[in-house]
Amino acid sequence: MKAILVKQPGGPEQLVLGEHEQPLPGPSELLVRVHATALNRADTLQRQGKYPPPKGASPLLGLEIAGVVEEAGIRCTRFKNGDEVFGLLPGGGYAEYAIIQEDMALPVPANLTMEEAAAIPEVFLTAYQALVWLGRLQAGERVLVHAGASGVGTAAIQLARALQAEVLVTASEQKLQACLDLGAHRAINYKEVPFEDEVLAHTNSEGVDVIVDFIGGPYFNANIECLRLDGRLVLLATLGSGKVEAFDLRKVLAKRLHIMGSTLRSRTRGYQAQLTEEMWAFAKPHFESGRIKPVIDSVFDWQQVAEAHRYMEQNRNIGKIVLRVS
Repeated sequence: MKAILVKQPGGPEQLVLGEHEQPLPGPSELLVRVHATALNRADTLQRQGKYPPPKGASPLLGLEIAGVVEEAGIRCTRFKNGDEVFGLLPGGGYAEYAIIQEDMALPVPANLTMEEAAAIPEVFLTAYQALVWLGRLQAGERVLVHAGASGVGTAAIQLARALQAEVLVTASEQKLQACLDLGAHRAINYKEVPFEDEVLAHTNSEGVDVIVDFIGGPYFNANIECLRLDGRLVLLATLGSGKVEAFDLRKVLAKRLHIMGSTLRSRTRGYQAQLTEEMWAFAKPHFESGRIKPVIDSVFDWQQVAEAHRYMEQNRNIGKIVLRVS
């Protein structure tokens, strides 16, 4: 089968369309003919040799797909040949064919295209995990989402609104309106003002209940200032830095704070399957009604994969970057 290969660890120029052995489905797996996949930061890191796939996973890039079931394993009962499915993978999405565990696959809603379905799994599962499972966000609470125009950010805004929470976000100037259009109550240009000042001013110095952060070190002290009593900080990445130069731990004690870090790709399949089931039970009616939607910045043909990776690394996108597998 055709697949996107990494010639050697490095820049986007190392991505080439080549040949790779077609996978075979196990008893509880589906072989899917891929119509679309989507980019994630993990793909760019794996391309550079900095984020190896989990043990036993495909060495190919690609953490999410949408396509048509080509062959269902003998123990599969939910899907059959010809069904349209989408879902999260540990790897292997940048290919003509990919394997997905049946309990990780979801049916493509009739009102969504394959490209739209491929833009859902990674960001909405990550956002749901951060907001609900870790952040325990409740109706009437406030949440601050950093990188609000990112794929996870756009998913988190919509999920938080569906949870009836008040949503504050940080983003660059050209992305603020997109966040507001998705339902954010306050969008802060982090390049112009200290976001903690704006958060505290907006909340009458009360702060927020939950923060979802991808930046890490440079934001840590300011995040602590923004959290109210019993606040929860969920750290999903350290794009800014993994180090905090100085911090007074007494603030954690005084506010009774919870500080959590999490990744999704390294979780067990059982954890991921349960998360998939719960997220979809909550979000499916909202997707079908159009209240929640996958936000797609751009769609590239997969032969333009190097260009798509460059585009992501320039931080130009609002929402997801999708690859159409032609």
